Amino acid sequence: MENQFTNAAYCEFLNEHKLMGSRDKKTGQVFLPPRPVNPANQSTDMEWAELKGKGKLQAFTIVYIAPTAMIEAGYDRKNPYCVGVVKLDEGPMISALVEGVDVTHPENIKIGIPLRSKFVERGDAETKKTLLAFEPV
Repeated sequence: MENQFTNAAYCEFLNEHKLMGSRDKKTGQVFLPPRPVNPANQSTDMEWAELKGKGKLQAFTIVYIAPTAMIEAGYDRKNPYCVGVVKLDEGPMISALVEGVDVTHPENIKIGIPLRSKFVERGDAETKKTLLAFEPV
């Protein structure tokens, strides 16, 4: 794949069950979602970097009033879900669905718990989308 650090390219990698970010070849700094420019030094000398998908929970919230796509996936006030900010071992932070935690008792979800990425597929063959999620290790 060309070095087009776009959302479409990122989503294409997710469909292949790969978590890909961009890395500044000079500094080694990693960005997720990928970006074509390092804002710190304006470098465009970037490359794709496959991430291990391991990290720690930094923040979270339980969502009871969901957007349309999540309602279509079965979430609502009676079936809430967790969204968290995860700091990956490679450095970047990203927000994503957090599965495998007890959303009915958020007091038991602890900041700093180790998480690993997982790929959640939605839709049928024609409309299939793969979403990034995390779960406790």
